Amino acid sequence: MLKDIINFIQYLLFDVAGFEATSFYLNLSKTLGNFIFITLELFVLFIAITAIVEYIMIHVNQNKLQKLFKGKGLLGNIAGAIFGAVTPFCACSTIPMTVGFLNAKLPFGSVMSFLISSPLLNPVIVAMLAATVGIQNAVIYFTLSFVLSVLFGYLLEKLGFSKDVKSVMVSGGKDTIIDGVDTRRNLSISKKVQISLKAGWYSLKPILSYLFIGVGIGSMIYGYLPEGETIARYAGNENLLAVPLASIVGIPLYIRAETAIPIAMSLISKGVGMGTAIALIIGGAGMAIPEMTMLAKIFKRKLLISFIAVIFLVAAISGYAFNILF
Repeated sequence: MLKDIINFIQYLLFDVAGFEATSFYLNLSKTLGNFIFITLELFVLFIAITAIVEYIMIHVNQNKLQKLFKGKGLLGNIAGAIFGAVTPFCACSTIPMTVGFLNAKLPFGSVMSFLISSPLLNPVIVAMLAATVGIQNAVIYFTLSFVLSVLFGYLLEKLGFSKDVKSVMVSGGKDTIIDGVDTRRNLSISKKVQISLKAGWYSLKPILSYLFIGVGIGSMIYGYLPEGETIARYAGNENLLAVPLASIVGIPLYIRAETAIPIAMSLISKGVGMGTAIALIIGGAGMAIPEMTMLAKIFKRKLLISFIAVIFLVAAISGYAFNILF
């Protein structure tokens, strides 16, 4: 389909508009074709997956989910990571919910597993990865992020970081939830579908600019960045420093995964290692300066620095794992 779009744009540029078929215009047609294709693909995926998750969450008793957090040993961490994986939360929703869990005296380690997994295992991100880099790669990404979320949440509790949580209350959450039950579950199916689709669109609107920026940069890379040994030398699998550098670059940037994925796709097509691209996605999705600011209000400095280090380690470990596997 992408090739058909590129061919159509080339027809408009060269046959209809009469441009000379120079390398510049050929690259321009590739760039525009990639931009249109990826934008449409991500639009459909984002709205559809968000709507599906929203519909499911309308029927879920959140009190019962929270009780799972209290499982002994790693069971609580696993429950926290699962809850993070099935909820399409960004930082603005994840952090207030994290505070609510902590104030409810849920196990610290389980809450940390939730906080790590929620942005990384967002169903929209996993679906976008499956559609763009393949189901196998998406499954590996999910497995690595899930396991590391469980383990690092467990370690943060065992190392005694629970004492570094500030006493703070943060308001947030849906006003439709009463005693853990969403009052909208009694609506008709058609009404719930309508609400879910609206939720998908309302979730997409605030990040449209980031999506367009990411797709635009990725399309420029796809169309104009030359393929060759130079890129592979500095960012390919053979360069051991490429993965940690990508992790470091991704963390401070406010680069949502919706922005990072199209950029990473284009970099991979030009010779950048899969692991390097995955590290960039995890670093960008797992932590950003606005999220650091929010976490600084509930975490003491020692825990905040440790949590940032955890995101870096998840990105680096996952990146190296991808390079070893591929």
